[in-house]
Amino acid sequence: MTAAPPPMIRMVGVNKHFGSLQVLKDIDLEVDRGQVVVVLGPSGSGKSTLCRTINRLEPIDEGSIEVDGQPLPVEGRELARLRADVGMVFQQFNLFAHKTIAENVMLGPVKVRRQGKREAHQSAMALLERVGITDQADKYPAQLSGGQQQRAAIARALAMHPKVMLFDEPTSALDPEMVQEVLDVMTALARDGMTMLVVTHEMGFARRAAHRVVFMSNGEIIEDSVPGDFFTAPRSARAKDFLGKILTH
Repeated sequence: MTAAPPPMIRMVGVNKHFGSLQVLKDIDLEVDRGQVVVVLGPSGSGKSTLCRTINRLEPIDEGSIEVDGQPLPVEGRELARLRADVGMVFQQFNLFAHKTIAENVMLGPVKVRRQGKREAHQSAMALLERVGITDQADKYPAQLSGGQQQRAAIARALAMHPKVMLFDEPTSALDPEMVQEVLDVMTALARDGMTMLVVTHEMGFARRAAHRVVFMSNGEIIEDSVPGDFFTAPRSARAKDFLGKILTH
């Protein structure tokens, strides 16, 4: 028998402080390959910080984090290599304003993966087609809607062929009518088997696309269950309170 592959993300005993405030408390979390884990919780519960520690945008104080069985490097070339394997999509789109959408998507493969420009351009166009914005390839970010910019940011992350995708509230800066177009792209990625950790307030996406829902409060993981159980029968008072406030709107 071959040994089972390690989980794509493994966090053990992770603690993180900002000054005297502890924002992550003894976090233990595993995400298996191909799993979609949605992280929910009230503002200030540590969700975004949790997401940002996985590619070391936030250093941790204690504990260990592994991606695909490899411990997170502290800095240098190894860390850059790890970041290439971990795609990240933020609330703000972080596209380069002076580059076209196609150039934004090509940048990582050319600079980091040393891909030829022609090949990178072909790949970029295929990815822009995948997220539904091929017709925007030669435009600049400022010429796109927020939803289109976020889909371009997803294409840019995918261009590196990441092993896992992290999404930190990817729709919270969007106008309501643009949210669905971004969630549709994310749902398609989930269907294609991409390993994803998604911090979001979009309950419909959590119900439809997640294999697991992780609920955080005050820096701790309070619940970790399948969406059906979490939304119909949350175990903790804090989760019930949270859902009561959100689902009644």
